[in-house]
Amino acid sequence: MGGTYDTPSVDVDFAKHPTAQKLLQRCQDFFSEVENLTPGKPLETYLNANYGPGTPIYDDLCALTRQGVEEGWAANIEVDGRHYRRSKVAVPKEETRFFSITTVYMESDEVFKGQYHKHPYGEINCVVQIDETAELMGMSGWQGAGWTSPGAGTHHYPQVRGGALVALFFLPAGRISYAAQPEDPQPVSI
Repeated sequence: MGGTYDTPSVDVDFAKHPTAQKLLQRCQDFFSEVENLTPGKPLETYLNANYGPGTPIYDDLCALTRQGVEEGWAANIEVDGRHYRRSKVAVPKEETRFFSITTVYMESDEVFKGQYHKHPYGEINCVVQIDETAELMGMSGWQGAGWTSPGAGTHHYPQVRGGALVALFFLPAGRISYAAQPEDPQPVSI
């Protein structure tokens, strides 16, 4: 597993996968609501309060992502075996308000760490549980169903425990760096 690996910069074939087109549309709906908000702890709190489980956008994003995994177009490129894989749904472009859309599947009962990375402009991450017990480690701690939103300049190992989930994440301008190191200082605000 190399430190510079990234998924290809291509979209899913939306004509071939109607569910992917539906997911793109729901992501566009979501982006229209959050495009002027800044990733970080306040946004994470806001998303969990206003767009958490039981809300139409969250529930649709989760259902469509799960269906994409079942259909084989979401999180389908192995990074480290079948338990850690990802794929790009859409690259940043005008119709996504210049967010990229990526799916990462992680599965482990014990704590599993993925590739260390940095969020130059922050990240908005929808936690899509495959197993109800699965949790993703965000900058503020473990998160089951709901959202994490690391702020600009933060870096970490993506971690999962308690089963399988998909991180459906959105990066402003598609920016992610695999050059960060765990010993690098975190920004003042995470």
